[in-house]
Amino acid sequence: MQEEQQNRHQKKEMNTITQPSTTQQHQQKTDLLSLTLPEMKAWFVEQGEEAYRAKQVYSWIYQRLVTDFEEMTNLPKALRQRLADKASIGPIVVRSELHSKDDRTRKILIELEDGKLIESVLMLYPPLGESSARATVCVSSQAGCAYGCTFCATGQMGFDRHLRAGEIVAQVLFFARELRKAPWKAAGLPASAPIDHITNIVLMGMGEPLHNYKNVLQALRILNSKDGFNLGARHMTVSTVGLVPAIRKLSQEPLQINLAISLHAPSDEARSQTMPINRKYPLRELLSACQDYIQATGRQVTFEYVLLSGVNDTPDHANQLGELLSPLHQFAHVNCIPVNQTAAGYRPPTPDAIRTFRAILNQHGVSNSVRAERGDDIAAACGQLRTRFEQRKQLSVINN
Repeated sequence: MQEEQQNRHQKKEMNTITQPSTTQQHQQKTDLLSLTLPEMKAWFVEQGEEAYRAKQVYSWIYQRLVTDFEEMTNLPKALRQRLADKASIGPIVVRSELHSKDDRTRKILIELEDGKLIESVLMLYPPLGESSARATVCVSSQAGCAYGCTFCATGQMGFDRHLRAGEIVAQVLFFARELRKAPWKAAGLPASAPIDHITNIVLMGMGEPLHNYKNVLQALRILNSKDGFNLGARHMTVSTVGLVPAIRKLSQEPLQINLAISLHAPSDEARSQTMPINRKYPLRELLSACQDYIQATGRQVTFEYVLLSGVNDTPDHANQLGELLSPLHQFAHVNCIPVNQTAAGYRPPTPDAIRTFRAILNQHGVSNSVRAERGDDIAAACGQLRTRFEQRKQLSVINN
């Protein structure tokens, strides 16, 4: 019942934002970043404007990356003013920002218009072999999270609200503007291979993306639009704790996005201890949904596996995991992720333990890799920067 009420509330507010006016009243503005091009054309017509103006605005937002209607110089000045009065296109408010020592990972803490805090991360990767340099944005889909995974800082915060599609899109556009202003010359990337645009998006930040299904898919459609940001769907990844009905629904979507499952344990007993969602959707149901997804899409599923020393990283765990996933054959890939240090007190495994774990998966014929450590020195795991910011804020209040 609570989730249904939240969904109804979310549907009502998806495309509007509230900003204080000078008269202390609240003026509703349309969030243009939450609209697809056809929806924006319809909105323009509703406002008594020409539909073709929407395509001009769309181009300014997603190709030229502007944040102010006054910069849209091919629009009449009067129209620019009307748009400023009725609509919003950002920018976001950054309350805190951290850079890793190698300058390849950058994390920002964003304050939304209602004061809620979310995080986004930009990760830069140099060329490797035949692969080009990459710029990946890890975005949040919710403020907080309802699913309470014990090793996740966000999961310990509780759930605040869903993000609108435009609030998801705005995170990507922020980093796109930053890269365009100054390609990452200080990131240790070769001068012959500068990166000045976003190449990948992963919904692995704060929140459970498939809990906010409608707005997440809307954001991905907007970012995929050939008339706008034009990022290929195969460069987008949605991660989920395992919401089985939503996975089945996702398998029917025309977008060819990538699916990642936050697995983290090879048995129901172990998984339920760290991921409460497993009590509702146990592994048998989750793997069945993944099989249906593979059959419907023909796409590989990535299984995220956070390695917790002494908890899920033993040879027995590796054998159980191999037996669990081997029936999926080449359509399963395990991404081994040494845990970041969190308040929960978990420790990452030793390099030897990681090598042994992977070797056993190889024996089962299960494809696997280890996620390169990124941003450990700046609390890059989701929720950690917000937690530190709020702790400092509380300490400041106490001291004052």
